[in-house]
This record gives sequence, C-alpha cells and structure tokens, in this order.
Amino acid sequence: MPHEQPYYQQIANEEELFVQAWTHGLPALIKGPTGCGKTRFVQYMAHKLGLPLYTVACHDDLSATDLVGRHLIGADGTWWQDGPLTRAVREGGICYLDEVVEARQDTTVVLHPLADDRRELFIERTGETLQAPDSFMLVVSYNPGYQNLLKGMKPSTRQRFVAMRFDYPSAEQETQIVATEAGIDERLAGQLVRLGNAIRRLENHDLEEVASTRLLIFAARLIKAGVPVQQACMACLAEPLSDDLQTVHALMDVVNVHFGQD
Repeated sequence: MPHEQPYYQQIANEEELFVQAWTHGLPALIKGPTGCGKTRFVQYMAHKLGLPLYTVACHDDLSATDLVGRHLIGADGTWWQDGPLTRAVREGGICYLDEVVEARQDTTVVLHPLADDRRELFIERTGETLQAPDSFMLVVSYNPGYQNLLKGMKPSTRQRFVAMRFDYPSAEQETQIVATEAGIDERLAGQLVRLGNAIRRLENHDLEEVASTRLLIFAARLIKAGVPVQQACMACLAEPLSDDLQTVHALMDVVNVHFGQD
C-alpha cells in the first residue's frame, strides 16, 4: 500500500458508492474507457480505507492458479505460495482485477463464491476454504468498448457486482487533473484538454481508442520537461493512438490547429 495518498479528483459520487459497497461486503465492478482513472480510483480508495491492494493485470493466459496460488519446489522441498487473490483474502485487503474480460471465463468462475453471500475462497490444491474477513473487497474493471461476443463478462458473473460507470471528466475537471498530475499551469493544461476533446470528437478515422486523460498527462509532463509541444503530442497522443501513418498525420493536423506549427 503506498505511503503517499494517490491523487484523485472525484467526478460524481463514486467515493461514497465504493465505501458503501465495501461496508456492506459487496464486490464492485468499474467500467469505462482506457485511461479515464479506474485504476487510480481503486488505488486512492485502498489508501483512504487503509487496506492493502493487490492488483492483477488480466490477460488471455491468466489461470485460476495464477490468482489462487500454486505449489513450488525449492531446495527444502515443496511449499505453497499464495496468489494475489488468496493474499488479499487472508489479509482482508482489496483484490483488483484490471481488464477482467481479458481473462478466460473459466478463470473468473473462481470469483463467484467470493462475489456472493458466501464470501469464501476454496483452494482446491490444498483443500482449504478461506472465509473472507469483513474488510476484504473484490474489485474488477473493464473497458466496455472492448466487449464482443467472445470477450465479455458472463451475466452470471456481472450480476454479482455493484457496477460503476466511469467516463472522461468534464473539461474543467480534466484541466485541473492534468495541471496537478503534471505540475503545469492551467492554461497549458486547458489547451491539452481542448486538444484531447477534439481528438475524441474525430470521425471517419479508425481509432480503436481516443485520447485518454492519462495520455494528456504524459504529454504535459514531456512539455514541462522541455520537449517541444509537437514532439510531445506526436509521442504521447498521435503515435499511441494509431499505427496508420495517414491517421497519425491527421491527428497531428489537429495538434497544429490547437498549438500551431513549430
């Protein structure tokens, strides 16, 4: 758990909703676009509640064993190593599964007993059943834009959670976030936010993602460090959003409208 409280600016009533879910032993599902603050929010709430946080970046090869634990062989023989989910249950902390839809559906089934009234974790390899303490909380997140028929939460899983929808902040809020996170003045932060919103409004371009708050902060940090604006925006906005050269050029045209050309 970080010693310094992570910076987070509340957008609506998400803090109160999270606290109430935790107080009543309910798991939370956070859905929203990439880079809108889902992970930072969980870090902030873990610090606010004084709880250890175990974060798992989900992927196609993530197995139930990766979450729960496995037997390892060492010089002194075989021993058991808890996975992050098991450690969070034992310690009464938060287990956060980032982009949970990336995990195989058979893996997420292990979450079901923890996400209902049982609040227990069965460790098949050891035969142990752990009862989650009151302070334990299961939190998952995903980007609805990535949802498809092959990758998506099963309804039987999704309906076990209190759901919160995140989006990019308002221009005023995002300006303050970028200014605070990057340590720049609000005038420059406002320019970057207006640029970000212009990119988000783009049509007729095959962008899988749009400019996230995270990318705006990255650009702001480079600009503060002395990197020319166009170079910073190319490296932090245009190139991360597309591999297509024409699309990158189109994005840089938008940058030039907002910042001019070197």
